Amino acid sequence: MFEFLEQAKAGDRRSLARTLSALENGSLDIEQAIDVLGPVPTPIDGDWQTLAITGAPGVGKSCLLDGLLRHWAQRGLRVAVLAVDPSSPRTGGALLGDRVRMTVVDDVELNSLIYLRSVATRKASGSVPVIVEDMTKVLLALGWQRVVIETVGAGQSEVRCAALADRIVVVEGPARGDGIQAEKAGLLELADAVLVNKSDLPGAELHADEIRESLELGTGHTPPVHLTSALQGTGVSQAAELLLTLPSSGRSTRARWRERLLAFHERKILESPQLDELLEKLAKGSILLDEALRIIGGENDE
Repeated sequence: MFEFLEQAKAGDRRSLARTLSALENGSLDIEQAIDVLGPVPTPIDGDWQTLAITGAPGVGKSCLLDGLLRHWAQRGLRVAVLAVDPSSPRTGGALLGDRVRMTVVDDVELNSLIYLRSVATRKASGSVPVIVEDMTKVLLALGWQRVVIETVGAGQSEVRCAALADRIVVVEGPARGDGIQAEKAGLLELADAVLVNKSDLPGAELHADEIRESLELGTGHTPPVHLTSALQGTGVSQAAELLLTLPSSGRSTRARWRERLLAFHERKILESPQLDELLEKLAKGSILLDEALRIIGGENDE
């Protein structure tokens, strides 16, 4: 029925793209995919399989990630990237298309080790759509060793990436007030590492020191704070090595499970076949919110 799954399993990139698109449009569910592709491998010795890179817009996440990917690919690692973009209000597709900022995919020698997919946020309330979880499982089942999720950079909603990733890296820039914004959004609470990008600009070292002081006030291990400049290439290779063996800070176990619980319920609501009908009834006032939730939860026969 899904011939492209077998072709994706054989390494065909076009079939892999078709598989991820089928997951997005709902014509394929994750159980069907895993039946063909095989089980998702489990992490070895506490290593991470999924890494979320998040932070405020304009801090250079995509350019920095390009440098990290280049270093990992040169080491022979197969890394897939799910770059989560805002949805086009007209087409519903990914609006930014991070491929234009990822030069590593144009490198003939490294291209086979990198896979990049832009994903539209669509109707997900968080910065990472719920379908990314299924895409991650498929990529890991197909033998990609690491999956990086680059989020859109939309403030408090970015905390939802904790529901998906084994490790969370917060990228910040100097003299932007990002530390305050990150604390407000709860990002520093979840961070396993912080990269202060654009270190070639004034105030970067001071900002890194401020973040270190803030992180030392928390419980658990203090996450490392590292300076990088994606533009000049300084500190990027060191950051790439640091992240490969990055342990969990252990500071946010409850917060991560909170987000996973919220993501589970969000998914159940968004994937309900009765969602549009219930929204219409709620808008007309013919049902109450708690009744709609009971219907979605299967507690009502309607």
